[in-house]
Amino acid sequence: MTQRRLPAEWEDYDAVLLAWPHKFTDWNYILEEVTQTYTNIVRALIDSKLRVVIITPDIELSRKYCDAISTDNVIYVEIDNNDTWARDFGVITCEEDGIPVLCDFKFNGWGLKFASDKDNLITHKMFSRSLLSGKYENHLGFVLEGGSIESDGKGTILTTSECLLSLNRNGNMSKDDITDYLSKSLGARKVLWLNHGYLAGDDTDSHIDTLARLASDDTIIYVKCDDESDEHYKELSLMEADLKQMVTSEGNPYNLIGLPLPDAIYDEDGNRLPATYANFLITPHTVLLPVYNQPAKDFLAEQMLKIAFPEREVITVDCNALIKQHGSLHCVTMQIPKNVILI
Repeated sequence: MTQRRLPAEWEDYDAVLLAWPHKFTDWNYILEEVTQTYTNIVRALIDSKLRVVIITPDIELSRKYCDAISTDNVIYVEIDNNDTWARDFGVITCEEDGIPVLCDFKFNGWGLKFASDKDNLITHKMFSRSLLSGKYENHLGFVLEGGSIESDGKGTILTTSECLLSLNRNGNMSKDDITDYLSKSLGARKVLWLNHGYLAGDDTDSHIDTLARLASDDTIIYVKCDDESDEHYKELSLMEADLKQMVTSEGNPYNLIGLPLPDAIYDEDGNRLPATYANFLITPHTVLLPVYNQPAKDFLAEQMLKIAFPEREVITVDCNALIKQHGSLHCVTMQIPKNVILI
């Protein structure tokens, strides 16, 4: 009997998808600043022995920055895009009988909050141009963002009720319906639902990759708040209690590692932004950690990830620019397994 599975992020892969910021995205007002952040991310990915696939409406726009880093390991794909959150519109790649299964889910701007018509077409356009290898599956009748799910590669999916049960995503489906769909499309044999946890300023309805992350050795790395005066204290404490009740497919409790919550960062209107250290990217050789120019907490988060991933180098990337548009490092990246990119 064949068994589909969604690989864990810490498994081997060789490429990462990015979408380059340009003047027709919401980055226009800080375009120079955020372009430098993207350049730093490309450099960190190349240093991590990965290829980088860049979606852009103007190849020369990104080439003038990235060719200085590598001319061999950066692939440019000319496709129009609304925005740059590749985690949420990028292809979700499963594996079945050793063959990649390219799952093209619907992206509707995090529950119809923002325009997404161009981003929603990117996966199909890449496949139709023979840029992706594997079995293409059309799941455009079901809304699912990559940032809303975590996989251990063994059949367990971790997600949040706030996001996947959002009425503006799949409001005609019950929790049981959605669990069944994840089983059929991603090979999920167990779905862990977090019922608590949020970050102020988050547009995604509590994406799991801002709150809690699965890691090897049955570990969950999560955002912890010790400050009772912080607006997040209650919800993050309840989330921690949820996590303590969860067990692995073998019935054992998870090893829990609590990351610090960054000090509050506000936009120009005084609104708190959803800064989080949980939005890291695990690569085969490194962990890319977003930091926010908060030396003590940045250092603590880095040390904790070194404990969680002792065989990987932890590379920090300043993500203060990304947080201004309510996302961070994991949100703008999507890993692609080996032998899927054809160029």
